[in-house]
Amino acid sequence: MAARGGPGGRSRGLRAAGLALVGALLLGAAAAGWAYWHLNGNITSVDIDGALGDDRPARPVTAPSAPPSAPAGALNLLVLGSDSRGGEENQELGGGDSEGARSDTAMVVHLDAGRTAATVVSIPRDTLVTRPSCPLPSGGETREASGAMFNTAYALGGPVCAVKTVESMTGVRMDHYIEIDFSGFAKLVDALGGVTVTTDVDIDDDKSHLHLDAGTHHLDGTEALGLARTRYGLAGGSDLARIELQQKLMKALLEQISATDLLTDPARLYQVTDAVTGSLTTDTGLDSLGELMSLGRSLGGLSAADVRTVTMPVLPAPRDANRVVARQPDAGDLWKSLR
Repeated sequence: MAARGGPGGRSRGLRAAGLALVGALLLGAAAAGWAYWHLNGNITSVDIDGALGDDRPARPVTAPSAPPSAPAGALNLLVLGSDSRGGEENQELGGGDSEGARSDTAMVVHLDAGRTAATVVSIPRDTLVTRPSCPLPSGGETREASGAMFNTAYALGGPVCAVKTVESMTGVRMDHYIEIDFSGFAKLVDALGGVTVTTDVDIDDDKSHLHLDAGTHHLDGTEALGLARTRYGLAGGSDLARIELQQKLMKALLEQISATDLLTDPARLYQVTDAVTGSLTTDTGLDSLGELMSLGRSLGGLSAADVRTVTMPVLPAPRDANRVVARQPDAGDLWKSLR
C-alpha cells in the first residue's frame, strides 16, 4: 500500500485537484451560459424593417475611403424613453394606472462613421407634426393626421409608427430603434451606483416626486427618473426646459458609465446589463446580446465630451401656444446634416 505522502497519494491528490478544477470550469461555463441566455432572453424586439418595407428614406452610401478597421458607416438611432402605464413597477414610479404607453422622451442619436463623435437631437413631445399612416401590429393602418402631437405616433402605433413619423418629418433613415421604460432606467442608474447632476434652478414637482434645491446632487434611480420626467416644477412647465435637464442627465450618465470599470467587476456588469436588457425593446437588428455588445464596443472610445446635445429648432404653434412646430429652415438644415 502506498504511503500517504508517496507517489500514489500525490497522484490521487492531483487527480482530485484536476477533477475539482474541471468541475469549477464546467460550473463557471454553465453559469456564464445561463447568464447569456437570461440576458439575451430579456430583450424584446420589433421587426420595423419588415413592417415598413421600402417606403423609407434611403440608407446613406458608405464612403469607400473609410479604413477597414473603422465601423461601417454612420448610424442613426431613434431612442425613446417609454412613459409606460402598465406594470406594477412602472406605476409605482409614476407611470399611472391606465393601460398603454407614451414616448415621454425622444432622441435621434447620430453616430459618425469613425465613432469618434455623436450628435443627440431631442424632439419635443409637444411638437405638432403630420403623422403618417402607419401599419398596426393587429393589422390595418392608422390614418394620416395633420397637426398631431408627436408622441401620439407611439401611443397609437407603437415603435413602428414612431420610427415612420420620425423618418417622415426628418428625411433621415433610422438604422436602429432602442426603447427603455421607466423601471429599466431607474434600475440602470441604481446599478451604476447613482448619477451626479447639477441643476441651475430649484425643482419642486409633486407629479414627478422630485424636490431639489439648485446645485449638485447625487441621485439614485428613482430621483434620476424624476429629474428626467419633471416639467411642472420648472418655470412655465416647459417641455423645452425639461429637455435641457434630460440632456444634462444623459451626459452625466455617460460620465458615470465611463467612471465605472465594469470589466473588473463581473457582478456589477451583470447587474447593469440585466437592468438594461430587462426593460429594452429594439429593432430586430439589435435584438441579441451579441449585437448590443458589438455596438457598445464600437463606442468604447466615445466620451461624454464627444457627444453634442441639441434640441430640434422649434417655435410656438400658430394656433396653440402650448404646442410647438419645427422652425424652418433651421430644423431642415439640422436633419440634412445627419443624412
